[in-house]
Amino acid sequence: MAKRAAPEVNAGSMADIAFLLLIFFLVTTTIETDSGINRKLPPIEDPNAKPPTIKQKNIFTVLLNGKDQLLVEDEVMELKDLRKAAIEFLDNGGDGSCSYCKGKKDPNSSDNPDKAIISLKNERETTYKTYIAVQNELVAAYNVLRDRRAPAYGYKTFAEMEALYNDVNWPGNKNKLKDQIEKIKMAYPQKLSEVQN
Repeated sequence: MAKRAAPEVNAGSMADIAFLLLIFFLVTTTIETDSGINRKLPPIEDPNAKPPTIKQKNIFTVLLNGKDQLLVEDEVMELKDLRKAAIEFLDNGGDGSCSYCKGKKDPNSSDNPDKAIISLKNERETTYKTYIAVQNELVAAYNVLRDRRAPAYGYKTFAEMEALYNDVNWPGNKNKLKDQIEKIKMAYPQKLSEVQN
């Protein structure tokens, strides 16, 4: 009996199929990117200009050591208490010039939110996780205070105002909303100074 030849598989279009699959996956795949921490750097100043005088009571010092321990205003503090302490400092209104501040009006703490500065100092051995957690708590303190101001402009939260401003389909007055957002940012300017040890 004669041996029958095995049928051949036509592999001519395999390269085309592989190429099409490659293009399909390249087009449909999303690549996640880390956005990092969004910070606005101060403007370049004249090197001969005299730096502004800052009172020590207007600086909220946060130290983060290599063992991920917090020292806030020379007192050991847990991370969960940092936001509340920062809010109390920023919203103090010690000099009475802040009509919207709801703080204790302690003359030994910050004068007003415009003069208040949070100084964060960390060591190289600090873990990234703790560093980011501290950053989140400090930024959250500013967000809480900005959320308190939003009802004065007819909105529930500051985040809602920003979301509406970024919504391309929002039918409201974008210029007016932008001005209101800027006024809230001016009321509670985010002044966060970082020093690495």
